[in-house]
Amino acid sequence: MQNFTANLHLALDWLQGIIVQRFQIHAGHPGNIEIAPPDFHPTESGLAHFTQQFTPTPEELGVLTLVLAPTLRPHFFNQILAEHLPEGGDFPEFGGVRGVNHRGLLPTGETAQFILAGDDLEKRLEVQRLFSSDHWFAKEHILWLEPVPEGEPLMSGRIILAPEVVEELTLGTVSKPRFSTDFPAEYLETDMDWDDLVLHPNTQRQIREIEHWITHNHTLLHDWGMKKKLKPGYRALFHGPPGTGKTLTASLLGKTTQRDVFRIDLSRVVSKYIGETEKNLSRLFAKAEHKDWILFFDEADALFGKRTDIRDAHDKYANQEVAYLLQRIEGYDGLVILASNQRANIDEAFVRRFQSIIHFPMPRPDERLELWRKTFPPQLPLAADIDWQHIAARHELSGASILNITHYCAIEILANGSPQLDLKHLEAAILREYIKEGKVI
Repeated sequence: MQNFTANLHLALDWLQGIIVQRFQIHAGHPGNIEIAPPDFHPTESGLAHFTQQFTPTPEELGVLTLVLAPTLRPHFFNQILAEHLPEGGDFPEFGGVRGVNHRGLLPTGETAQFILAGDDLEKRLEVQRLFSSDHWFAKEHILWLEPVPEGEPLMSGRIILAPEVVEELTLGTVSKPRFSTDFPAEYLETDMDWDDLVLHPNTQRQIREIEHWITHNHTLLHDWGMKKKLKPGYRALFHGPPGTGKTLTASLLGKTTQRDVFRIDLSRVVSKYIGETEKNLSRLFAKAEHKDWILFFDEADALFGKRTDIRDAHDKYANQEVAYLLQRIEGYDGLVILASNQRANIDEAFVRRFQSIIHFPMPRPDERLELWRKTFPPQLPLAADIDWQHIAARHELSGASILNITHYCAIEILANGSPQLDLKHLEAAILREYIKEGKVI
């Protein structure tokens, strides 16, 4: 940990030295600023790893350290300004803004320009280019300028460092984002494996095709030169009754390909307030860019249902929301899965945008037999009158329903101290599940 923080100290001391030199030159002292970056300790620290991955120029490293400084030393800029402006007063050339909660100075684009370029207009414009949309800072979603009120200088915007980058540079790890209004998605994970999932053979085959895309897409685009001809990413529609394995399949795709999976419930993202849905989705995709996440949009009917004629402003904006989501989905360079209980509910104009349309049907008798045998734990003793083949043939149940029944039976056996589960109690558990689902047998 000592070497880990040592690199951060080196970066801050290096930046402070540059700022001191800039103030001296600004005060009329002759000389040039030496901005050669320090030699970081070859450790597994976040900063060392970042510089090895992106190989930033001294100016880029300066901006990165500049925006990280208040996190590491809240008084960093205030202390430097106090030393060079002992009588106080305003110093607009330095830029910077006050935070809402943070009581110290937060750097702006103007701060970066003053420190790295001073009054040299050509160099100031070079610093400004570091914040352009085609710079890797923006493309990799590392840092950017906060929008400013209309009419104010662009570079007066506060420099924002992505929270996950802050975490990586300071702690060396990046935690999974939590569900919130700013990030309306929940992380999906599972302890199950493909052997635990029973799917129709056609469904299995199509899922393997998605696995192949995840594995070989980079080679196809970059080594085989198909990047110019193909859109980035892969779009799939999963449709079928509840409980047939759509969510579990998405989780397993992430698990086996070592990608994070996030579930977005579109029924919760879609807002009744005009324009809010686009904002919700924009924040989500901004967070997901360049991370190889699998985005699983559940309840797709909420936004991709069959369109009706435009009758009022809300209908007009609803169509705009759909168009916006389609645009973001088609521009996303990872795997996007939309899930619906009924394909018929999805407008055909949208269906054509998907590379795969995969049906998750209710399991057939032989598949239900496999599910019953796999789901019931071997520790649960069964009476001789339970015939799984007969149960599977008689009751049309999804995998999720069979799991619910298994869970209920196991708890009842443990709670009652029964020596075994007999057919009577199993049938009662099945009836309970049917009633819960609103079915009649």
